[in-house]
Amino acid sequence: MQKKTLKVSLLYEERRATIWFLYIFYVLYFSYDLVYYKLVLNYPWFNQEPFNVLNYILYIVLIILLPISIILIRNNKHGYIKYIYFFTYTIISGIIDIIYYNWNNFPYTSGNIVEIVFIIFSPIFINKKYFYIVFTGTIAKLLITGIILRDSIVSVPSIIVFILGIISFIILHRFLSYVEAVKTGYNQQLDGIVKGIITTLELKDPYTRGHSERVAEYAQILAKESNQFNNDELKSFYYACLLHDIGKVNIPDTILTKPGKLTKEEFELIKTHPIVGAKAVEDVEGIADFMDVILHHHERWDGKGYPIGLKGDTISFAARITAIADAFDAMTSSRSYRSALPLQEAYNRVLEGKGTQFDPQLVELFIKVYPSWIKVYDSYNYENNITGGVINENPQT
Repeated sequence: MQKKTLKVSLLYEERRATIWFLYIFYVLYFSYDLVYYKLVLNYPWFNQEPFNVLNYILYIVLIILLPISIILIRNNKHGYIKYIYFFTYTIISGIIDIIYYNWNNFPYTSGNIVEIVFIIFSPIFINKKYFYIVFTGTIAKLLITGIILRDSIVSVPSIIVFILGIISFIILHRFLSYVEAVKTGYNQQLDGIVKGIITTLELKDPYTRGHSERVAEYAQILAKESNQFNNDELKSFYYACLLHDIGKVNIPDTILTKPGKLTKEEFELIKTHPIVGAKAVEDVEGIADFMDVILHHHERWDGKGYPIGLKGDTISFAARITAIADAFDAMTSSRSYRSALPLQEAYNRVLEGKGTQFDPQLVELFIKVYPSWIKVYDSYNYENNITGGVINENPQT
């Protein structure tokens, strides 16, 4: 059975936290009002304040929100729920309090235990943005209510919320530290594993030494320029690029290092390495999401590539980026049977492949980032001692 990716695992945990949040919210909200209005206020030593009929408006809204929340959860959009409930409850309850206490002479005693739940429960979502919204929003509601009603009593719950907010922030900070430690450890392990695999591949085919790293760096620069990936996606993309030729471990050494032209049968075997490579990483967390980089980096914009012959934007965006990076490095690396092409020649050939071998829009981005690619090229000392993998597997370049 295919393992869940780290991203899927985190989404599952947030979904579970959201469900618990809904259970706690509804049970405590209605239980508190029931106990307060039906039991507590019946004791003679409590202020005989009548039930605020405007609360029915809030009851109706919250009941309507429940089926909406269920739909959002089923559609994996549970991330919105915590915000919807906080803003809905805070705004409506605040308006109700202001209207009710302006029309009556009762001292301000409103509130529900769920306001405390918002503060205390917020660290469970491991989301600083949500915590800040809940904390500042709750304080703002109390202060605005106190100013409008001209009642200083709101300072008491404000102080309580402030203290609970500090406690919640400490808990949230610890949660975030644990998560960051796990992510760092995981990334370090993944980095070590990937580089170990690349080293093994380079031992099998010495002409690929440095090729994977350079392709990954070129692709990373182009991916950042596209503004289509967040930081976590860029990391996964980088690792996938490092492993784009991992399928070559299944190719006999005699074919990989053959100095002359490949036979038709040998070339057909070479063309299997993207499929083999993709199969090898399909269960690897942190890389599987960009498995298409490994599977489709030899596809062409005009549909004449391999292993499937995809065309145009049916090829994933990440794979199209990798195709340009892979081709450029292949052309600017020395082979067992030829020297590396000059940078300008390789640059011109990428431009010539616009709309045929490469995505036209990405070629335009390539022109923009080309100076950064030259820096990568220079950092690997191409002019002195860099060699790359044989070009047999990519005759289009």
